[in-house]
Amino acid sequence: MTGPERRSQPPRLTRADLDALPTYVPGRSPADLARELGLTEAIKLASNEVPYGPLPGVAEAVAEAVAGSHRYPDMGVLALRDALAERYGVTPDRIATGCGSVALCEHLVRATCLPGDEIVYSWRSFEAYPIIAATSGVTSVQVPNTAAHGHDLTAMANAVTEHTRLILVCNPNNPTGTSLRRAELDRFLDSVPQDVLVVLDEAYREFVTDPDVPDGLAVYGDRPNVVVLRTLSKAWGLAGLRIGFLVGQPEVAATVRKVVTPFSASSAAQAGALAALGQEEEVRRRCALVVGERARLTEAIRKLVPDVPESQANFVWLPLGDRAVEFAKACEARGVIVRPFAGDGVRVTVGTPAENDAFLAVAETAL
Repeated sequence: MTGPERRSQPPRLTRADLDALPTYVPGRSPADLARELGLTEAIKLASNEVPYGPLPGVAEAVAEAVAGSHRYPDMGVLALRDALAERYGVTPDRIATGCGSVALCEHLVRATCLPGDEIVYSWRSFEAYPIIAATSGVTSVQVPNTAAHGHDLTAMANAVTEHTRLILVCNPNNPTGTSLRRAELDRFLDSVPQDVLVVLDEAYREFVTDPDVPDGLAVYGDRPNVVVLRTLSKAWGLAGLRIGFLVGQPEVAATVRKVVTPFSASSAAQAGALAALGQEEEVRRRCALVVGERARLTEAIRKLVPDVPESQANFVWLPLGDRAVEFAKACEARGVIVRPFAGDGVRVTVGTPAENDAFLAVAETAL
């Protein structure tokens, strides 16, 4: 045989180490489930969306922006960064934007870590964290949650080594809804070496009502090794447009802007975000509705699952352990989509009163 000997197997074109990596699981489509069950509609309580539609003016702003979609968007996202800076009382050079806060988390890893470095985070927490670490060649150091389903900050501090470059603190925590109070966060941040970046992931900040749960930007924003992540996907109703932002020290934000995928914030997303930021009072009104329903849903579901923790987000956590998947399937069979985490629990988004009533009726039967 002339030339290289032919291989008996085709060459592998993807990384073998990613075979064991779990795939990010989005909430199932209500339309698909409705068709499967022969229903007119299904209720989706799996993705932590706010159920009240786009904020006033957003659809119009997006439609206007689409008329210029043959042109590239503003890569620097200057107008939106200026608007965010004004709203949050920081300078624009401290802000970086991205395709949702999850993308910014990925960019922060790129900006801080090399292969072999370590990222510390609580587990269970946001399911994208281990995916981001693995795809970046970074070592995940997962610190088990407390018995109360929250971060164990003492254990997280003890897990820091000379190889640690980044610590992710999800507050309120997704998917458990639990939150850290200021005194314990103060102690934790004081104990972290100054050359380790601490990322406060506050995607659900707008739903926090406990005064002891600190606003990371207001309380810790001046710390040189703290970055605060926020998103417009949740309370601001832009889940389908994908805009997140971080606030950090100027040199951190500038480095993140270097590694952001070019033009990843579309013209439509930027226009929608600018329109949404002008609707702060409506956002507060909608968040108040969610918080009220959260309290009602928590009280009702605790009659079936007594150890449901207090949530400061727009969802509640059912620590069902090995029953999680079975319960989620039982809900789907009755037209309600929730989000199971096998072996741990089920996350249920707070919906409208009617949606929550439908879930509670299903849960009473399923449990």
